[in-house]
Amino acid sequence: MKAEAVSKTLSKWGEGPLWFDGRVYYVDIEGHRIRSYDPSSGEEGAWEVGERVGFAIPREGGGFIMGGDNGLAFFDPETGEKTAIVDPEPDKKPDNRFNDGKCDPMGRLWAGTISTLKNKGAAALYRLDTELELTEQFPNVTNSNGLSWTKNGETFYYIDTPSKTVRAFDYDPKSGSISNERVAIDTIDLEGSPDGMTIDENDHVWIAFCRGGCVRCFNPATGEILETVELPISGVTSCAFGGDELGTLYITTGSFGNPEEPAAGHLFAVRPGVRGLPTVAFAG
Repeated sequence: MKAEAVSKTLSKWGEGPLWFDGRVYYVDIEGHRIRSYDPSSGEEGAWEVGERVGFAIPREGGGFIMGGDNGLAFFDPETGEKTAIVDPEPDKKPDNRFNDGKCDPMGRLWAGTISTLKNKGAAALYRLDTELELTEQFPNVTNSNGLSWTKNGETFYYIDTPSKTVRAFDYDPKSGSISNERVAIDTIDLEGSPDGMTIDENDHVWIAFCRGGCVRCFNPATGEILETVELPISGVTSCAFGGDELGTLYITTGSFGNPEEPAAGHLFAVRPGVRGLPTVAFAG
């Protein structure tokens, strides 16, 4: 199965796609932008945010919650105004920044940091409650990346990229607590490193493999590879379901500056024959 480029815009390092209100929203980390793509019209939009931005998620009341170089903030796309929330790692600048983030079924934010110098264990995964209280949930991380919850909200999957595994946790949707950590998927023998992740209606996870040129679908109950989506570039970063009945898999990519990969940085899409789950907006 092969994905095709759909955006006209090239990102320096596209990441964090999600589907909301008829559009794909994603970020260009190194381009300091939140981007949008409307598949019905082909219209594309962008907002400059003034820092490397790892994720941007819609809020129930409008605008975005974002994470980047300077911690967590609200962003108003109408005015361009940022309102700081919290930075949990001010002593680790300029190395650490927020990377991937996603909201749980109750609208809490889960987001992790990355050590861009690859200092082992120097980053962490955090939870921001709807009252804007931030707590560390999983320490000793190096490159916090993909996150997903099963359809019933009772299992949480998580990627710390250098581990080359997908961890699974029991999840309590009411309290937002994780327990019973185990390895669900081991990718040590596969080309590329697991990056961003999404989940489909069958609770199968779709994982972008950076430097692997593909997205692979796994059954986390068995670790088996069920499907592979190929792209003509190595910098495959993340994916999310969207479009009609959530039946299109949108894939973000980044450029390593290889002249043999002119499509690197485009948003790609493919119809894999399954549907995803709706994006949850931040409830705070």
